[in-house]
Amino acid sequence: MTSLVQPVRVFIDPVEGTPAAVEARRWVWPLLILALCVSASGTLFSLRWDATPDVIRELQASGEMATISEADLSDKIQTTTRKALVGGIAKGVFVMPMVALLLAAILWVVSWLFDRPAHFEQLMSVAALALLPIALYHAVLAVCIAAQHGISVARVAQLVPAHLGVVLGGLSPKMARVASTVDFFNLWSTGLLGLGFAAATGMSRNRALLLALALYVMFAGVMMVGLPGAGGAR
Repeated sequence: MTSLVQPVRVFIDPVEGTPAAVEARRWVWPLLILALCVSASGTLFSLRWDATPDVIRELQASGEMATISEADLSDKIQTTTRKALVGGIAKGVFVMPMVALLLAAILWVVSWLFDRPAHFEQLMSVAALALLPIALYHAVLAVCIAAQHGISVARVAQLVPAHLGVVLGGLSPKMARVASTVDFFNLWSTGLLGLGFAAATGMSRNRALLLALALYVMFAGVMMVGLPGAGGAR
């Protein structure tokens, strides 16, 4: 029971709970919670999502709508819905644990660069614990989706307005991407990452928090602003 209580304590008392969980090397339960919450939101989305408008829009953009038969259209809609279901489950079961593993590997490299060696299992705990706010986001999202009779891709992005891109209106696409980086759950994760890294490596909390923020800024700049912007340009 202690192995489950310690990760949950991170939500209530992150300053003391995070170092305790890192020192105890608690990463299994956080990963299970993350996988369950992400899979739940993805599964519920696929069950509530009517893929017809999105599929038709895609076919019209590609010019295939004029030539596709009704039977083929129905098959394509069913296939798209099934892919969404499988993808939602796979994101929780496979993708998110790999994200945690990659994050732990990055933290190991950073600890080596700063001459602050730490056991990899502790860094894995840091990564898993830091992703717990993301698990909470998906748990809240799953509840919101479950309350909908039908949902679209655009609508699901607005169900949990946790970043400035949703709160502020009238922004240009570029500024909307920048505003989306100021996200409550992501910044919460960044804070936990800093607290956990300080506990694992012995680095001061202030320095570790600044380091975690710098890592998040680099991640957000590339994944949330740079790459989407390049895709839009094409």
